[in-house]
Amino acid sequence: MEEAVRDGVAEQRERLMESLRVYGGYYAELSRRFAAWLGLHSTDATAVLEIAAAEERGTPLSPARLSERISLSTGATTALLNRLESAGHITRAREHSDRRIVTLRSGEHIQERADEFFGPLAHRLDAAMSHYPPRLLEQFEAFMADLNTTMNSHLTDQDTHPPAARTPDERTP
Repeated sequence: MEEAVRDGVAEQRERLMESLRVYGGYYAELSRRFAAWLGLHSTDATAVLEIAAAEERGTPLSPARLSERISLSTGATTALLNRLESAGHITRAREHSDRRIVTLRSGEHIQERADEFFGPLAHRLDAAMSHYPPRLLEQFEAFMADLNTTMNSHLTDQDTHPPAARTPDERTP
């Protein structure tokens, strides 16, 4: 009996992870559509969203931090920021007492455009979550925080100790 319960829990965890993968796929597709809607390359739109989200959290990004967040080299990030700034999508400011530190801010129209594009989805998601009691949502927040911490820790470990590269012969078809 105990083994059957464990198997059921393992299957439940697998279903949850699959659901998170599916959600991630939907999020990626939505991001791709947002980029197309703005007339931007997907990497540029991802950068704009990262800048705007960090700004909303009250922790604006520096170019170096953005580079880490979107996995681009510093040179590629500089070229991306030049494009976004020229188009008026972002600004670079020297707000810190150390004038060498650059802060990235989203352009005035970006939040409006993001609200226009993502607003209907936000309302649908809010309606879907409204069916769940606050205590369950708190548990889900804790669950997601644990998963995000675990994923971040794993990525950090890979930065420190990357897995060995495989030769073409070792790759699976």
